[in-house]
Amino acid sequence: MSRTNFETLLEAGCHFGHLKRKWNPAMAPYIFMERNGIHIIDLHKTAAMADTAAEALKQIAKSGKKILFVATKKQAKQVLAEKATAVGMPYVIERWPGGMLTNFPTIRKAVKKMATIDKLTADGTFSNLSKREILQISRQRAKLEKNLGSIADLTRLPSALFVVDVCKENIAVREANRLGIPVFAIVDTNSDPSNIDFVIPANDDATKSIEVILDACCAAIAEGIEERKAEKVDMEAAGEGEEEAPKARPARKRTAKARVEKTEAPAEEAAAPAEEA
Repeated sequence: MSRTNFETLLEAGCHFGHLKRKWNPAMAPYIFMERNGIHIIDLHKTAAMADTAAEALKQIAKSGKKILFVATKKQAKQVLAEKATAVGMPYVIERWPGGMLTNFPTIRKAVKKMATIDKLTADGTFSNLSKREILQISRQRAKLEKNLGSIADLTRLPSALFVVDVCKENIAVREANRLGIPVFAIVDTNSDPSNIDFVIPANDDATKSIEVILDACCAAIAEGIEERKAEKVDMEAAGEGEEEAPKARPARKRTAKARVEKTEAPAEEAAAPAEEA
């Protein structure tokens, strides 16, 4: 199933790479030609590799696992946040917190701290504090929300990472590589694709280009989530069907009281004729 096509990618400007002098030789297999000192990316390869990546993302989502989206450059931040939120996936669009994957328990503590502050606000503990303390805690809460709010629901390490601009997000890529987490990425001609598991060669500087590829990938993730829900419904229906099937009635156990009554009954019947006589 083709999720992207040559024309759509061309209109979005996905084929524009960087200046020739800024290129990374490892990207040579994905470069179609050079024009006016700028490398042009082979969009046929982009379309095929985007489809491969989308299919892999769909399977991850279908298994109920999380994919962490990462893009801290201004061209990608807003569009990535919208697309990730639409499919219920966590994302990082501010600064990448160093050790977020390799030191995940510490990041979870910070997220829990945010939840604790919310709890204090809800139960009225805040009203007993001074204005200065309330201001300090509120500022701390706002800072945590800005950096970690989007990953509050990420209770365990993600099963995959989706990165826009591997040069800018090199720390995130290195952490994922170290933990063996597969990395999906939009890779431009100035980047090194060797540490990326699923390379999508495309322009990572234009918002339109990023949006087109994210659309294809997020549509696949949404499909995976829907298929998972459908399977759950089918399994539940099958379970109910089994319960409704007629079962052989088990032999009823007689209670001690019933056994006593049965043994006493004949004795009473035998006594009756004797009285008549």
